[in-house]
Amino acid sequence: MVEVLLVDDHTLVRTGIRHILEEAPGIRVIGEAASGEEALERVRSDGPPDIVVMDVNMPGIGGLEATRKMLASNPELKVIVLSIHASDPYPSRLLEAGAQGYLTKDCSGDEIVDAMHRVQNGERYLSADIARQLADSLLSGKKNSPIDQLSQRELQVMLMIIQGHSVQFISDKLFLSPKTVSTYRHRLFQKLGVENDVGLTRYAIRHGLLDEPLDESGAQDQASH
Repeated sequence: MVEVLLVDDHTLVRTGIRHILEEAPGIRVIGEAASGEEALERVRSDGPPDIVVMDVNMPGIGGLEATRKMLASNPELKVIVLSIHASDPYPSRLLEAGAQGYLTKDCSGDEIVDAMHRVQNGERYLSADIARQLADSLLSGKKNSPIDQLSQRELQVMLMIIQGHSVQFISDKLFLSPKTVSTYRHRLFQKLGVENDVGLTRYAIRHGLLDEPLDESGAQDQASH
């Protein structure tokens, strides 16, 4: 029996995935979480499941950092990312963090179940469009945008800034000093050619890093303190 933890900040999405998986033989959903932090706590308190189905954009640390932390503590754990984001940098960065699968949310229920069994058997599973994109990028040897040049930590800080989180919040969540977070923040401005948090958020929206636009003034006000 494959035991699964579902991680997504939308209750309706978790309910739908749970229904699909509970109809499939050999799969049992043992828990749900609405954030990366909650997922980490569930794994710590209840023990690791066989597979974690992980969303990417969520409040707090999000799916990228949660995946990295989970696998650092539980290397045998398997993570399948289920996201609306089909384009880089998300697929490549999640796979670099150790995820064994990446599917988009427009996949079928049968594909999710198939991915579960394949990953549980030690295979890696990618949706066809994800695999094609990664192959094209590898063959061309080119990076698509300055975002691809960011380090893993720079990208994580960027993702938290564009969600409107303050420097202190990011410092607490990532166990970094506020000074270090501020250094990453200004390095992001330089690398991406923006002047402030609003510019960073607009850049992220243009490159598909946000599920939906945030209130830009709110993002700036929160992230700049």
